Amino acid sequence: MRTRTTTAATAVLSCLLAGALTAGCGAEDTGRTKSADEMLEDANATMRALESVRIDSTSTAAKGGTVTSRLVTDLDGRCSGKTTFPDGGSIEQIRIGETDYVRPDRTYLEKRKPGGGTGEQRLWIRTPADSAQPGDGLSSCARPFTSFGTAKKGKTAPVAGRAAVELTVTDGGEGGTYTFHVATEGEPHLLKVVYEGADYDTTTSFTGFDEPLDIKAPDPAEVIDAEEATR
Repeated sequence: MRTRTTTAATAVLSCLLAGALTAGCGAEDTGRTKSADEMLEDANATMRALESVRIDSTSTAAKGGTVTSRLVTDLDGRCSGKTTFPDGGSIEQIRIGETDYVRPDRTYLEKRKPGGGTGEQRLWIRTPADSAQPGDGLSSCARPFTSFGTAKKGKTAPVAGRAAVELTVTDGGEGGTYTFHVATEGEPHLLKVVYEGADYDTTTSFTGFDEPLDIKAPDPAEVIDAEEATR
């Protein structure tokens, strides 16, 4: 036992004298490459730990147009963004805790209630965040960033100037394929996700990691309550 301990200490000391604990010297380094599943879980854990991120998404339906969205979020209860629909109408959103401030543009309103007015639409509608429904263009500030299925490694290619590896997962439920682009330099951020399915394709990009957020409620003079807006 004494001989083994002395040998191990000598090996560590040699690594330190060489300049650093490099691959093969670290006490926790197993000398093996991480699997695709491990790399994806590391990426998801890194994303969950962020204090802020920008998320840009483009989704195109096989039978329909393209929806684009932009969201900056603290991944908790503060976020702001904009969703643009195929018909050209758009909705802006600010979510602060349990309250949503929503501003549809004039095109959006005209498509749903013709003759409602003309000119620029500047008013925000205040509504409870929990009244948001799937498909209405509003977003949750939180994101799960959870792994599923079995990942497979693909090619390496830069994304937004950062080296990244492709990790592919097939969704057994929907039958679509997700390709996760994970940074291999610096923090293992999730840089882009591409979903390809029978009904729609979506590309989502992540940037602005941990950048400061300045999310405030709109000017009270430009805010009306949801009940008043429906009268």
